[in-house]
Amino acid sequence: MGSLSNESFEQFLDSLKKAGISISNEAQLRERLAEAQRWRFAFQTLAANGKSIGICFEDRSSGDNLAEIERAFSEFQFSEKSRAVFAANLKH
Repeated sequence: MGSLSNESFEQFLDSLKKAGISISNEAQLRERLAEAQRWRFAFQTLAANGKSIGICFEDRSSGDNLAEIERAFSEFQFSEKSRAVFAANLKH
């Protein structure tokens, strides 16, 4: 009830997409997150290192939806480090 568990990674990715983020190789990203016990850590790792397997994130909003992206990270309880890793690897 008060916990963000298995449903969260799908809702998180959907919220990023609604904020204007496109995800290359999304099917593989979803598969890897589904297998991960700690999906937030797995997401952070794939945001930083996923390019080698075709997982990339691109901001299609030209930075206009930064508040929505921040809201998604806050809602799903990501650390500041995870946000920084994602931002550093986000293509604009």
